[in-house]
Amino acid sequence: MRLHHVSRTVLSWFSGLSLLATLAFAQSHSHSAGGARGAACPGGNAGLTLPAGFCATVFADGIGHARHMVVSPSGVVYVNTWSGRYYGNTPPHPGGFLVALQDTKGAGHADVIRRFGPTPETGGHGGTGIGLYKGFLYAENNDQILRYRLPAGSIVPSGAAETVVSGLPLGGDHPMHPFLIDPQGWMYIDVASATNACQVQNRKAGSPGRNPCTELETRAGVWRYSANETNQKFSPAARYATGIRNAEGFALDPSGRLFVTQHGRDQLYANWPRLYQPEEEATLPAEEVLLLKAGGDYGWPECYYDGIQQKLVLAPEYGGDGGKKVGVCASKIPPVASFPAHWGPNDMVYSDKTHFPERYRKGVFIAFHGSWDRAPYPQGGYNVVFQPLQDGRAAGNCEVFADGFAGPVKTPEGALHRPSGLAIGPDGALYVSDDIRGRIYRIVYKGGVTGGAPITPCPSAAAPPGPIEQASARPPEGTNPNAGAASLPVPQGATRAMVAEGDRIYHESACVGCHGADGRGTPLGPSLVAGKWVWSNGSYNGILKTIQEGVANPKNYRSPMPPMGGAQLNSEQLRAVAAYVWAISH
Repeated sequence: MRLHHVSRTVLSWFSGLSLLATLAFAQSHSHSAGGARGAACPGGNAGLTLPAGFCATVFADGIGHARHMVVSPSGVVYVNTWSGRYYGNTPPHPGGFLVALQDTKGAGHADVIRRFGPTPETGGHGGTGIGLYKGFLYAENNDQILRYRLPAGSIVPSGAAETVVSGLPLGGDHPMHPFLIDPQGWMYIDVASATNACQVQNRKAGSPGRNPCTELETRAGVWRYSANETNQKFSPAARYATGIRNAEGFALDPSGRLFVTQHGRDQLYANWPRLYQPEEEATLPAEEVLLLKAGGDYGWPECYYDGIQQKLVLAPEYGGDGGKKVGVCASKIPPVASFPAHWGPNDMVYSDKTHFPERYRKGVFIAFHGSWDRAPYPQGGYNVVFQPLQDGRAAGNCEVFADGFAGPVKTPEGALHRPSGLAIGPDGALYVSDDIRGRIYRIVYKGGVTGGAPITPCPSAAAPPGPIEQASARPPEGTNPNAGAASLPVPQGATRAMVAEGDRIYHESACVGCHGADGRGTPLGPSLVAGKWVWSNGSYNGILKTIQEGVANPKNYRSPMPPMGGAQLNSEQLRAVAAYVWAISH
């Protein structure tokens, strides 16, 4: 459910409890993560859990909403940062969206931090994609890919940027443009879908798919341009592959095979409750790694990959029946590896350095940003996994390589950090970026491990979603969903029992995925307790109307809220949820 800015304040003690829980977790987690390796891993591994023999440090912190990275042959880490409605329109970090980080002392921390590139004053908003090629730094900004010449003896450019490609589509659900440049100078750019499933009405329950999906002409695929040319214009003619909803992560293996990740679609149960079970909202569809082929069609929006059945099946918007029909999906290209639903694969890097143990030398590390659409079940992802590959396909199950980024709460609003980008330095160090608080982690192998070190396998795609969760932090006395309802105000025309029932429905539905368990909002949906009103006057009837009709064209967030929040509410449940939202906003 996505309501837009309805309220004023929430109980102040909740913030205090959350802070205490976070501090307690950080202290205990630090000891557990680094204890087995003692002084070999100073700083408690920066709060991360890693395989034996690995150590992590905080390379930089607070640099902005850090997205993708690239490392120069001399070890300088370049980061692209982003801004805008995905981050609640918070003010960008001053000094330019591009950041150069250098460790001149060999301490595992950047002691030189230089900002450059577009700024809000020059109309910039930053971006995700970044790359190095033939002495130039390439970076996404708004609808362009720019490049800067890096002069000898300096880690930042001195001249103006050149435009490599302009006119890349913006707007909709996925406005970012990650990219990769291969050794031949071809630049592969993700031009992701504007919608969830190419419906006539995006994310609206029961809305059919557009047929044909004209969005595919300019979105939902990978486009290819030359990194050696400037002033190229976006064109449908440059499309390299199609049917890819959002290919944020790119990786190139030594044989020249190009892999991309795919964010699977959302809201199968929310939009099609007659065809799917509630738990299938959390378990379908799988996230994917695709082997990119020229002219390839990977199925979106007509198909999605069912990780349990391990096959592409027909989407409900295009005549699917809940996972049985295959139809046109028989002719689409399936993934070479799949992962649990909604984990959010934001970046990927191929690993073949000898600085890590052999088991990590032929495969890809993947940064999973973390889910929201598994609510009200436990969220997943918020980690970095390693997927071994052989001959262009998965060579066994993946393992969870690094975890603990989120802290004690794995939710969009509660996570302390969320993995967003990956890069490997010339010394074999693995860098991980966080786009919440702008932290850059550096992970290295220290050795000293004998025998087979234990690993943490990724969960099976067939694993159940887990128990329904309400609170982001669990108090020792237990969770009592309706305990706080007695202290909340009751709007005129409602009853205290309605507020209590609305509390239960809110916390057992997808509402918490967008607005948070505490109603304070997430990157996907606004706070319900912030005292700002956009779609109503804040009255009980106004809130009820907003929930009932949904928000087709949000002003400050990427994705619309479907009618009834996609929660399939009857009239009594609708009134109860509206009463609860009014109550927490007053």
